[in-house]
Amino acid sequence: MDVAELKAKIRDIKNFPTEGILFKDITTLLKDGPAFGCVVDSLAGRYRQERVDVVVGVESRGFILGGAVAHQLNAGFVPVRKVGKLPGKTIEVEYELEYGRDALAMHEDAIKVGQRVLVVDDLLATGGTMAATLRLIDQLGGRVVGVAFMIELAFLHGRDKLKEHPVHSLIVYE
Repeated sequence: MDVAELKAKIRDIKNFPTEGILFKDITTLLKDGPAFGCVVDSLAGRYRQERVDVVVGVESRGFILGGAVAHQLNAGFVPVRKVGKLPGKTIEVEYELEYGRDALAMHEDAIKVGQRVLVVDDLLATGGTMAATLRLIDQLGGRVVGVAFMIELAFLHGRDKLKEHPVHSLIVYE
């Protein structure tokens, strides 16, 4: 399945979650077994030679893709969640949104110093959430081998906030 076929399976929802936003709904792709498998295989295949120890997935659609990619790579899976959603001791980081501030958390024992980490999320927009996630990984001493997205909205220039890390996006909207 090529990129054009995958793009055709993503539904646009106008004015969601707020007026003026064109939301890329991936649930229409996820429910298609061959398309979902193609995405997971493509993302995992790119990092098969990287000896990934753990895959970090960002709440919430990053859990779907990250867990499947981790399985393919025989790696562990680490969730990054909103503050207050993880049991046990966590580290946290605040970050700026277009409309305010938010915070993310990760278990303080989720990553060991020197572990090779692949970060996976469904979509790269402005890059703020991923930049915050990378700061969490850095705090724990993880070594990021890649940052992978199913979709990148290149016109929002989110990649610019991640320039210290190798970024790969399967589907790019210019």
